[in-house]
Amino acid sequence: MKIFFHFSVIGFSNSYVIGNDSGGDAVIVDPGIMDIDLLKLVEDNGYYIKHVLLTHRHAAHVGGIKTIMKIYEPEVYANNMSVLDIPVHAVNGGDCMDLNGIKIEAVHVPGHSSDSLVYKIGLALFTGDVLMCGKIGTTTSELARSLLLRSIAEKLYPLDESCLIFPGHGPPSTLKAEKMFNPDLLTGIRHLYS
Repeated sequence: MKIFFHFSVIGFSNSYVIGNDSGGDAVIVDPGIMDIDLLKLVEDNGYYIKHVLLTHRHAAHVGGIKTIMKIYEPEVYANNMSVLDIPVHAVNGGDCMDLNGIKIEAVHVPGHSSDSLVYKIGLALFTGDVLMCGKIGTTTSELARSLLLRSIAEKLYPLDESCLIFPGHGPPSTLKAEKMFNPDLLTGIRHLYS
């Protein structure tokens, strides 16, 4: 399995293309934009976008879907069924999928948005805006922040610490590094459980 990274200046967001070593059908996570660079990355590696995984419905993560649908006709997977008025396969926390031979587990981690999902593929976590290098996602209230911190503590902390974090914004990290150094987690989770 290969993971390719694409950065978009629109929303300063990350998209990820995941496929087999030899090309063929591929998965894209959070296509915030479908620009010529992303199209070239897909085509140069012999991929065909067969599936789109959305971590949540915010524009910086879904803006490229309609263009992708005109080129590849993929199936879209999300926790929120009302994404851009397109057909979407409903994904809930705990769901396991096999897409192109890639085994994917969905983890529902609400707080940043009610529909936030983290996709676990082996030791890779595609976290969207739930957990990023050195911070957690923004929230609309203290209640939502507490929900996000509790969700991270209960659903992500038990995972293997060597998991790589591929966030919706910013550089990659590891679960261990975030547990040790992320100030939002260090102070926030301590307050939750004290």
